[in-house]
Amino acid sequence: MDRATRTARIARIARTARAARAARIEEEAQQPAPPVTFTGRKTLVAAGVAVVLIAGALVIRPARQGDDARPPGPTERAASAVGMGAPAAAVDLTALVADREKWVAEHAKDDASWAVLGAAYLEQARRTTEPAWYPKAEKALKRSLELRPAEKGNFDAMTGMGTLANARGDFVTGKKWGELVRAQAPKRWTAYPVLVDAYTGLGDYKAAERSMERLLDLRPGLAAFIRASQVYRDRGWREDATMAMEHAGGAAKAPAEKAYVLFRLGELSWERGDAAEALRQYEGALRADPAQAQALGGRARALAGLGRGGEAVRDYRMALGRAQVPRLALELGELLDALGRSDEAKVPYDTLRTAAARGAADGVNESVVLGLFEADHGDPAAAVRRLTQEWSRHKSMEVADALAWALHKTGDDTAALEYAKKSTDRGMRSADFAFHRAMIERGLGDDAGARRYLQEALRTNPRFSPARVPQAKAALAAIGQPPAGGPENMQPAKPWVAPDLPKAAKPKPAAKTEKGEKAEKGEKAEKTEKSRSVGA
Repeated sequence: MDRATRTARIARIARTARAARAARIEEEAQQPAPPVTFTGRKTLVAAGVAVVLIAGALVIRPARQGDDARPPGPTERAASAVGMGAPAAAVDLTALVADREKWVAEHAKDDASWAVLGAAYLEQARRTTEPAWYPKAEKALKRSLELRPAEKGNFDAMTGMGTLANARGDFVTGKKWGELVRAQAPKRWTAYPVLVDAYTGLGDYKAAERSMERLLDLRPGLAAFIRASQVYRDRGWREDATMAMEHAGGAAKAPAEKAYVLFRLGELSWERGDAAEALRQYEGALRADPAQAQALGGRARALAGLGRGGEAVRDYRMALGRAQVPRLALELGELLDALGRSDEAKVPYDTLRTAAARGAADGVNESVVLGLFEADHGDPAAAVRRLTQEWSRHKSMEVADALAWALHKTGDDTAALEYAKKSTDRGMRSADFAFHRAMIERGLGDDAGARRYLQEALRTNPRFSPARVPQAKAALAAIGQPPAGGPENMQPAKPWVAPDLPKAAKPKPAAKTEKGEKAEKGEKAEKTEKSRSVGA
């Protein structure tokens, strides 16, 4: 599928989804009120009696949700969001968790409520990046499956288990749950976000793309457009990824949903080197949802890229105060190292180790971040062992890149290059991947390859890292430019001389047959007769 076709398809799906929503609203608004007719005295009496009875019923029965046009409350909003796989506001989530915990305490055999509670715990884990929520989510979802097993179609709990596994970085298990739901209910759209995430983590990008296409067909909307953007980004189709995420913004309703989309748009802007636009998107996300720690970390990254190091350090520390994300801790430590504040960098590095260890206790896999940290700031050999084990389970581009870099740090550039190719040859535009491959190529003595990937890294994102950008520029300056005139094998050692080629032999006339001779004599006789008639 070429880019024009992809663009047209995403735009068509988005228009169709918007048109369907608008048509549904318009249809509901145009429904006529039931006619009121009066056929006589008996009808009037009956109507009066009905009014009295209705009034009495309203006095006896308290008002319920739906009796008026009031908007849904926090619990309803959060339940709707987690059911659709969408972000939910912190206040709404807290209300939903409290409501479902109270309910299941009194109705312990309600499998559906246990599944909703597990999904709410998962969303709390995503919002806060606090791994302690994962065991609680697992317990609630397993309780739901005990009450109603997978064989009986407990799809909500099965989908929740797949989402939980992916969030922990266990993509093998996530794939199993997603495929189980798909096998039992192929048209149930909630299976496909799980499968897209699982296949991506496993490095099966073709399967991820197929699942994304199916998701778009079944349920175009926020979750589908977010996954489409993810798949396009992994393919290196940056414009398509941005367009799909913008359509996700159009499908977002609640402020928390819009904030998440703006954060993802900021990530895409950052990866293509537009730090100013990324900063604008991150700040928009924080205005929509001030509690979002990831957007605050993104703003810190953009500020560092724009040379505003002091503000970046402040934002990183604020983000880590809200959520101890190992990757943000690594970025802060490297920023402090780049600013010449290495003593201060020890604090975020310690935070990284502590957060990763706490996450591991709750089943969270942080092998890639830990491997990169150990390769640059710890024991590269330990990083190789950790990442080799991770590669045996998850063959994604991120794992291949981290393992390549760890091997490079141990001096094994030959093996490192094989993994670097797996991360760079697929098409994804990553300045970090290109930088790592460039340094590996340089270690092997291939200056041409190193120059190519150093230039690609700086062209993709000239501000990709406060620590590695100076290294990339210094390496590029040391390698220098290729000699004028092109590579040596394109310049002949001696002037070119035309080769002495043998002359082509003249073709021999074909032997004439008896029929051919008669035809030739007939033609000559005809020409002679014509010349005589002209002369006469």
